[in-house]
Amino acid sequence: MLKILGKTTSINVRKVLWTCEEAGLDYQQEDFGIGFASTETAEFRALNPNAMVPVLIDEDFVLWESNAICRYLARKAGRNDLLPAEPKACANVEHWMDWQATEFNNAWRYVFPALARKNPDYNDPERIAAGIKEWNHCIGILEQQLQHTGAWAAGDSFTLADIVLGLSVNRWKMTPFEHPSVPAIDAWFERLNQRPAFLRHGNNGMV
Repeated sequence: MLKILGKTTSINVRKVLWTCEEAGLDYQQEDFGIGFASTETAEFRALNPNAMVPVLIDEDFVLWESNAICRYLARKAGRNDLLPAEPKACANVEHWMDWQATEFNNAWRYVFPALARKNPDYNDPERIAAGIKEWNHCIGILEQQLQHTGAWAAGDSFTLADIVLGLSVNRWKMTPFEHPSVPAIDAWFERLNQRPAFLRHGNNGMV
C-alpha cells in the first residue's frame, strides 16, 4: 500500500490525498510536520533532504514534491483523464500545475502568513498590499482561463490542474481581505464542491 508522510493540515499533503482518492488508490497516511512526528531527523531527511512534507513511499520508491507526487499517482493508476497520455494535452495540464507551484503560490508568501496566520513577523503594510495585488493578479489569470474553457482549468474535463489549483484558490478565498468579483472561478469552485474528495481534503475549513 502507498504510504504518505505528512500532516493533513498541510495544503500540499491535502492535494496528494485528494489525488489518491480521485485516482482510486489505497493509501496509508502518517502525520509528520510541526505538532507531529519531526521531519528534522536523519531518518526523515534520508527520505527528503528538504525535511518537508509530503513524502510518498511506494515499496522501495520514494518521491517528494507534491505536484510530482500527484503526477506519479495519476500515471500509476492509469488515469489518463487526470493526466493525459497525449503530449500536448499532458503539457496543457502540467503547465497549469507548474504555474500553480511557482507564480500562484509565490504570490501569497507574505500576505498569507500576515493575514491568515497573524504572524507578527509579517507586519509590513506595503508588502501586504503588494502581496494582495500580486495574488489577485494571479486570480485574474485563472478567471480568464475559466471564462475561456467554461468548465475546468485545462479544458473540458477535470484534471490534476484542478486539484492543485483548487487548494490554492480555497486558500485565497479564506484569507481575509477584499476579493474582486470572479464569477467564472466561483462557478468552477461550486463544481469542485460536488466532488466528495474536495470536501474532505480541499474545502474543509483548513487553509
